[in-house]
Amino acid sequence: MRGEGVLSSGLSMAELGLRIRTERRTRGLSIDRLAELSGISRSMVSEVERGTKTPTVLVLDRLATALGTSIARLLDEPAHQAMRVLRHSEQRVLRDPSGWERRVLSPVLEDVEFEFMRTTIGPGVDAGEFAPHAPGSREYLAVERGSLRLTINGRPYELGAGDSAYYPGDCRHAFANDGPADCVYYLAMELGAAGQHDPRTVRYNPHAGQHDPWKEPLDG
Repeated sequence: MRGEGVLSSGLSMAELGLRIRTERRTRGLSIDRLAELSGISRSMVSEVERGTKTPTVLVLDRLATALGTSIARLLDEPAHQAMRVLRHSEQRVLRDPSGWERRVLSPVLEDVEFEFMRTTIGPGVDAGEFAPHAPGSREYLAVERGSLRLTINGRPYELGAGDSAYYPGDCRHAFANDGPADCVYYLAMELGAAGQHDPRTVRYNPHAGQHDPWKEPLDG
């Protein structure tokens, strides 16, 4: 997976940039304000919107969070059918140059901010730390194979095949694979207030959500 761009399944960088710009303008945000809210430089935001810069998955996630939405909604149009089948070839895939892949398994639905994904992290790869989502967000994780180091607000938890976890999505959360083989895990994410919070009042803070979300530590 190394060396590949962040996007697959047919969406061009120009199309992604247009969607980000449309979401920003719909919310009445300037480029400077989006840069401030996301913690991403103004020049990077501008280049991504113009389609001249390929963002990492972390950058794309921070932009989506600052806009009060999910990566899935930036990648796809809402489904209007009551029933939707997503064939493997139709699923949106993001590949990060550091050596990991996120496959979006859920369709985008009107007025529903939910994302179901399958992630593969190569051996020895650190996928990095993701920004806290809106208050009230929830994430549910299950490891299919391999080992995963899940870090919540700076506290690491080691998970193996068959293990699962829940944590509030408004915490800092990071994923890494310290093992010798690929780690594959599934993650379901529900954004708080169905993405209806005003992103203009929220600024990315790497130290936000310092409370410990675990009622019972996994490591005893």
